[in-house]
Amino acid sequence: MLAFCLPALYLPVFAADILVTSTRVWPAPDYTRVTIESQQPVKHALLSLDNPDRLVLDLDNVALSAVLNELAGKISADDPYIKGVRVARFKPGTVRLVFDLKTRVKPEAFALKPIGEYGHRLVLDIYPLEPPDPLLAFLKNRETQAASAPPAAAPAPVPPATETGPPPVIAKSEPPAAAKSTPRTARPPSERLITIAIDAGHGGEDPGARGRGGTLEKHVTLAIAQKLKERIDNEPNMRAVLTRDGDFFIPLHMRVAKARRVRADLFVSIHADAFVKPSANGSSVFALSESGATSAAARWLAKQENDADLIGGVNLGIKDPYLKQTLLDLSQTASINDSLKLGKAVLQEMGGINRLHKNYVEQAGFAVLKAPDIPSILIETAFISNPDEEKKLKNPAYQNKMADAIFTGIKRYFSKNPPLAPAQIAVNP
Repeated sequence: MLAFCLPALYLPVFAADILVTSTRVWPAPDYTRVTIESQQPVKHALLSLDNPDRLVLDLDNVALSAVLNELAGKISADDPYIKGVRVARFKPGTVRLVFDLKTRVKPEAFALKPIGEYGHRLVLDIYPLEPPDPLLAFLKNRETQAASAPPAAAPAPVPPATETGPPPVIAKSEPPAAAKSTPRTARPPSERLITIAIDAGHGGEDPGARGRGGTLEKHVTLAIAQKLKERIDNEPNMRAVLTRDGDFFIPLHMRVAKARRVRADLFVSIHADAFVKPSANGSSVFALSESGATSAAARWLAKQENDADLIGGVNLGIKDPYLKQTLLDLSQTASINDSLKLGKAVLQEMGGINRLHKNYVEQAGFAVLKAPDIPSILIETAFISNPDEEKKLKNPAYQNKMADAIFTGIKRYFSKNPPLAPAQIAVNP
């Protein structure tokens, strides 16, 4: 008989060993997420080491397989926190993952039950000791843009008056007619910088809805959000802050927290609708409701969007510092009224580029709209589950038109509802 040895990687798997079916890595400025998916739940132990900085993740009764070994190749060179990972059998019954770090971190590991297309997941979230400040990042980016911008052209000289005619009249631009009237006397016109938080729905582990052609909602929402940000940033008195600027997952309460940290004047969450029937079509705008949804469809959609935390994966053992205040402040009649006005202005503009699913702003209990002090709307740009609208959503021309419509609606809202001057520019949580 011919005898030979097999590499350790291909040794037989014992019946008791749990098979890892997939591994994923989602690097982001806020944190890096590592996901280990398996057929059964995995018991684990997490240990932090220093000199040098490392994380050790021990997996019990897991098979050492090619899928696990492929994790090392999924660590990108520009990952903010992970330098590399080593995978090996530590002792019988235990596979050890050692993450070499670029800096000291604050890790969290937790298990998620199967949901949607996912099986059991073990999630390792690697946070920096000091969370990045979105306001500071914005200011640095603004300084960089200002330094690289060409110098402004000098104003043309005014010709002197002559004896043969009167001096030239220099026209003064008048504000739009809508801006002259301020319906709410408590809000005088303001020339301060207006901050708008743009939330690209879903991301990372949470793909959102999927079109029949394979288009993922998370990619469409980010593309439109980035185009909207460009338009807002080009306005001299406006700036935009994205809740996410890449393909990674942000829990719903953290999206709200980001908006509050920069003292946003508005919160605009961008999505692409889906329904079980592919014939459903049209664009929609939603605001928060204190007293129930305006329709069964709005209630169903709110549940679908609120389930994003279950799909994307949230550590339920961590208490939300904003939850108590948000629940106490849900008597936010003024913010909801402003949200409805903003939604109406945006909906009117969206009606010029796509059919409206409903010609009024609907309301439901969307978790991402629960900032008690920020007018907030959720925009369903079109039905990604409709083949015709899926093609639109993938088209950069339609994405630009949608960004234009939302931006024009925002400007129309502010022309009639100037923001109050805040006591502070930004706060830390």
